[in-house]
Parts: sequence; C-alpha cells; structure tokens
Amino acid sequence: MTSNPLIDLHDRGDFTDIDGDYILNGLTAAILVVDDNFLILKINSAAEDFFRTSVGNLLDHGLDTLLPADSPLFVLIAQVRAEQQAVSEYDVTIETPRIGQHFVNIHAAPVVECPGVVVLSLHSRSVAEKIDRQLSHRGAARSVSAMASLLAHEVKNPLSGIRGAAQLLEETVSVEDQSLTRLIRDEVDRICDLVDHMGMFSDDAPVRRDAVNIHQVLDHVLQISKNGFGRHTRFVANFDPSLPAVRGDRDQLVQVFLNLVKNAVEASPDEAGEVVMETSYRHGVRFAAPGTHERVHLPLAISVTDSGSGISEDIRPHLFEPFVTSKAHGSGLGLSLVAKIIGDHGGVIECESLSQRTTFRIMLPMCTDGESAGEAMMDEPSEAGP
Repeated sequence: MTSNPLIDLHDRGDFTDIDGDYILNGLTAAILVVDDNFLILKINSAAEDFFRTSVGNLLDHGLDTLLPADSPLFVLIAQVRAEQQAVSEYDVTIETPRIGQHFVNIHAAPVVECPGVVVLSLHSRSVAEKIDRQLSHRGAARSVSAMASLLAHEVKNPLSGIRGAAQLLEETVSVEDQSLTRLIRDEVDRICDLVDHMGMFSDDAPVRRDAVNIHQVLDHVLQISKNGFGRHTRFVANFDPSLPAVRGDRDQLVQVFLNLVKNAVEASPDEAGEVVMETSYRHGVRFAAPGTHERVHLPLAISVTDSGSGISEDIRPHLFEPFVTSKAHGSGLGLSLVAKIIGDHGGVIECESLSQRTTFRIMLPMCTDGESAGEAMMDEPSEAGP
C-alpha cells in the first residue's frame, strides 16, 4: 500500500515548519496578526516589504506606530471585533511617510479562540486599477448617454417630418400604393421606438426605485431563457433564499440579467453548455463611491457564469464600453446598458474570465429598514455640471 507523503513528512517532524512560517511567507498578500492592544503578533515577508521595514521592527510593536490614528485600518479592526465576523473593504488608501500611498483591498477576520486578535490581509492595487475601477463604467455610460441625446435630437426630428409626409401622400395615392405609405409610417415608428429605447442611457430620466425580490427577477429570467434562446442549455441555480430585497427597478433588473444570461448562453458550447446563476450575502463588503470619499455597503452578490472559452485579453479592459463586442453580429451596446443600469442602482459589476469560464458578478445595495416591497419612489437625476 502506498503511503501518504504528507503523513510521512509529519512523521519525520518536517511538516511543522511547512504548516507555519513557510506558508505565510509564500503568500504575496501582506499578512498581519494584531492583538486587542494593536500589538503586531505575527507578520509575513510580504508585510515586511509593504511597510518597508524588517520583522524585528514590526513584531511586538503597535500598529499605531506604523499608521496614523485616522487610518481606515483601525476602523476596520474595530468593526471586526464588534461584529465578530470577517469584513472586506476594497480600494482603501493606506498612506504613511515611510511607505507613501498604497491602494489596497483589505480582508480582516477575528481569531475566535483568541478574543481581540484580528488577522489582516492586505492586497495591493495600482493607482491605474483604482482609477479604472471607479471611472470606467461611468465613462462608458456617459459615452452612450451622449449618443442617446444626439439620436433623440438629430434623428427623431426629421423622422417626424418623414412620417407627416407619408400621411399626406397616403391621401393622394392609389389604394395599391397606400401599403407603401403605411410601410413608411410603420418603419418610422419602429425607428422612433429604437431611439426611445436608447433613451434609457440618458442621465436625464428619473429612475423608479422599489423593494425588489431579486430571486423573483432571476426566476423570471430563467423561465424566459429555458423556453427561448437557452432551451438547449443546462441551467444551475444556487440561490440564497434569505437574501433581503434590492432597492431598484424590477424591469431594468430583468433586462440586466436577461442580457447577461443570453451572453452566457451564446458563449457556452452548443452541446453540453452550462450557465450557473448564484446569489449570496457578503458581510462587510464595501466599495469606494465614485467621486466621493464615502464607502457604500454592497452585500447582495449575484453572479452569472458560463462554460465558454473566455473573453480575449484585448477586449477585457474595454468590455463595458459602447460598440465593443466579440460577436460577429453584435452591436456592443448590451454590456454598456448593463453597466449603466447597475451604476444607476448604486451597484458595481465585475468580470472574471478564465480559459473555460467567465463570471459576471454584480453587487447591489439592499433596501433599508424603512422601505418595504409596496413602497415606491422616484430618484430624480442630479443636474449635470458644465
């Protein structure tokens, strides 16, 4: 019988070191363990590099000797201790005279067996990534908003003249030719409907907000998909039934997930294609609000994953920009509209693409205690600056 190599290592007494400092020092994220007095109990090599000092100058020293008192890291640690659960914050700025300015994602968790002890994991982000995360979707939305305004002004006005002329001609032409004038009117009406549809990109329209059960939205999308474009695709739904309501527009959310599911079906193989939809509640996940210093809580996570070949690297940075598509006959407006709607709902959308899997993940705010499913309100758009 072949022996287990890990058991052999353990029997030789070699596994103790591998299970401790070797593993921590092999991680690229900066790891710190602090006690209830903010003393640093343990760090790894990445933390030495992050703070630009040696382990001797960090161990048994206070975290407050490295960071200013108003550092968001202390607020995060206090929250972990108060709630006794893991908390994550994204796009946090850590700044000191020694290390300069760093943009990081922070994950913090309590050590249940040791009251007051918290484990911190700091993942560095570049300045470019921070700026891109906050501005890319807003830039895409503004580009399409400008295009929508142009269409409304420059296209609908002459269309009304064409329709009026067709109506006048219909009174003078023969009965046989009236079918042609009706065709002109119908096609003009269809173009106007398309332009009105583009108006969803506009920043000027008020947005309706209700308490929406996200699972009713997803069930509706699945029903449409299974009976239409996805009838040959296997759908897997992993839903958390305890999710609270989302504050949003039900029809727009249906449009968002119908678009994502349709893309996932088209990206999956024709035979044995699979699309997985998941929902979860992510405690303590907060993001920097674009254009402000506020941090928003986005605990509701909804993901759509396909089994396709992935998205090419040259398209990924521009995925949510208008007219960018990998489809032979695609318009490139679907994901731009998705990004616009999710941004209007105060949420964020992310994409992770591997060789055999692509996941679009949306994080949304939940309704506050004062809102119920029967309450509706309108968010008037803010006035655009010059």
